[in-house]
Amino acid sequence: MFLFVARRLAWAGVLAFVISLVTFILFFMIPNDAATLRVGRGSLARSLQTQFDLQGSPPQQYAQFLEHIFTADFGRSTRTREDASQLVGQAVPVTASLVIGGTVMWLMIAFPIGILSALRPRSMLDKGTMVFVLIGVSAHPVWVSLMLSYFLGAKLHLFPVGDYCSFFASQQERCGGAVDWAWHMVLPWFAFALLFAALYARMLRASVIETLDEDFVKVAYAKGAGSARVMRGHVLKNAMLPIVAMLGMDLGIAFAGALFIESAFGLPGIGQLLYQSTLSRDLPVIMGIMLVVSLAIALSTVLADIAVSLLDPRIGLGSGSSEPSAASVRRGRAQAPASVTSPTA
Repeated sequence: MFLFVARRLAWAGVLAFVISLVTFILFFMIPNDAATLRVGRGSLARSLQTQFDLQGSPPQQYAQFLEHIFTADFGRSTRTREDASQLVGQAVPVTASLVIGGTVMWLMIAFPIGILSALRPRSMLDKGTMVFVLIGVSAHPVWVSLMLSYFLGAKLHLFPVGDYCSFFASQQERCGGAVDWAWHMVLPWFAFALLFAALYARMLRASVIETLDEDFVKVAYAKGAGSARVMRGHVLKNAMLPIVAMLGMDLGIAFAGALFIESAFGLPGIGQLLYQSTLSRDLPVIMGIMLVVSLAIALSTVLADIAVSLLDPRIGLGSGSSEPSAASVRRGRAQAPASVTSPTA
């Protein structure tokens, strides 16, 4: 297990190196007239090359670029003249709270629906949840956000609309604290959860139905194990493997999907900042967002692989052809771990 975790962390380091190298090539090596930005009345703002003052050969410039990145120096915004790292740092907690809270909510919605539908396939409950699945898959996040804002916010006044309160608020801010923060985030969380809850409910339903048909589950029932014990100890443990593996990748994709939710609810997160920076061609901020989001995606994928190895210890035993990999788990081809192939009553 230790070697597996070490290999995944080493792979994350290699991936971070590749991300930084690609970013360096895109923003510094490829000739681009747009790198020289215009602000105000036609005056020229300093480009990234001037701000970073990279000199020497390309390898030397890349080493100097890494020094800036390791110190969280993304340059100065050409739109607001503030430090780009400060702007990105202020937006990251907002998007992180949206993504993490929305993830918890979509799992709370998907698990009961997926498990109940799997236990009663082709029933009225199963068919009714498929309607929810179709709505969740088909509806655009902006439409969902606007509908929630209109009916639950503007009409019924159950939740605030179009506002954000910081978790750690200062005395100068009009609202803040854990209660105000969570109350203002309920609608964004629910709108965000609908993006993935339907997909995960359908995925969990298929995984549970497939696992219930495995031989080790039949053996567990034959030895007298109760339904609750079989479901908790054998079925869910194996059905969770593709869920956890996909969760790591979807958390990264969720940063991109957060743009629509933040735009609809006016949240000052990464999505809103990227949209504003793209319109004004603010390259320092765009580069900082690209690095932060890419590294977040790489980290979430590594953490998901480690979590899958904890659920299925065979993944971390070695690299032989007989061992299932995390990639195969994502494709739903992992079999039951050895620890549950011989269940005891």
